[in-house]
Amino acid sequence: MTAQLVVVEEPRAEDRKAVSVPLAEHNGRNGPPVDAQPLAILLRDENGAAVGGLWGRTAYDWLFVELLAIPEIMRGQNHGVAMMAKAEAIAKERGCVGAWLDTYAFQARGFYEKLGYSVFGTIEDHPVGSARYFLSKRF
Repeated sequence: MTAQLVVVEEPRAEDRKAVSVPLAEHNGRNGPPVDAQPLAILLRDENGAAVGGLWGRTAYDWLFVELLAIPEIMRGQNHGVAMMAKAEAIAKERGCVGAWLDTYAFQARGFYEKLGYSVFGTIEDHPVGSARYFLSKRF
């Protein structure tokens, strides 16, 4: 079988699927059951519009928090603490043993550490002059 490498400037959903499907098939044959489930907790304003929230998934017995965003005007009201607590409770109900996430030095490392998360990895100079941190917490 011949193949060629093609750099796709504007990848589409079907391009991602071309990569994810064979990976999922391999993992299904060789790894434990993944039981991946999305987890979304939205923060709505007084008009019911979604203005932030938490986006993640549970898979392989762990919660991964991909995104957490709270508008500047709503910060300091414990919305982040409440969303993380709710996400962790859902993860525990799903049988997860812990949670992990990443954050940049200019984001919320201290916030997550106050919630019991610990740094297990760092990429220095990502971006240059800063750092990216990987944190986890066992339940």
